[in-house]
Amino acid sequence: MEQTQKLAVLIDADNAQPSIVEGLLGEIANYGTANVKRSYGDWTGPGLKGWKDVLLEYSIQPIQQFGYTRGKNSTDSALIIDAMDLLYTGNFTGFCIVSSDSDFTKLASRIRESGLVVYGFGEKKTPAAFVSACDKFIYTEVLRGKTDESVKIAKKSANELKQDAKLVNLLRNAVEASSDESGWAQLGPVGSNIAKQSPDFDPRNYGYGKLGELVAATKLFEIEQRQIGDTNSKAVYVRDKRKK
Repeated sequence: MEQTQKLAVLIDADNAQPSIVEGLLGEIANYGTANVKRSYGDWTGPGLKGWKDVLLEYSIQPIQQFGYTRGKNSTDSALIIDAMDLLYTGNFTGFCIVSSDSDFTKLASRIRESGLVVYGFGEKKTPAAFVSACDKFIYTEVLRGKTDESVKIAKKSANELKQDAKLVNLLRNAVEASSDESGWAQLGPVGSNIAKQSPDFDPRNYGYGKLGELVAATKLFEIEQRQIGDTNSKAVYVRDKRKK
């Protein structure tokens, strides 16, 4: 039986919206159990008043951090110090850092150097350095779309997907790297290869719930379902149509 990951969830409330929390915790549940949930900010000011009900509802511990100096983000420092303290306990297998701030790039790298997994959550404006420092990065616009129809991401058409050179190259390279001599690749390894190349890849960014749906929507690949041995289970295989 696979052991559930023990995760520390650290939220930069100065840099995240309370509207993402429901989707955020639902997403985190896919990866493991949130053993620690903390949100950092100056709770005495008016800027974070929208967080109060969310903190209570989801049992997130608010960590008070006064802004001692104008122009300096003391919230970031408090989060980083707590993260290192939690890392040294040895009680966790991964961290979830919720912010769009590049100041957490070094923290993510340091945690990964210790052999732990880092999941980043932030808006699409998040600097590439922080995104790349995480094992996986999920854009919070996707999470808000689960509960707010006004921000739901529309499905991109086949033509729109084909015009996205970065996406097409990413998919084709992953299929090629995972394929057998005939060009067929099982979808699972393809997804693993994509995650290694691009931490922020997510089919939901294109309006599709699963990788298989996105691959099919591009109309660039053949798709087959094959039975696994003598079981009733099936695996999805894909092949670049150019291999015909």
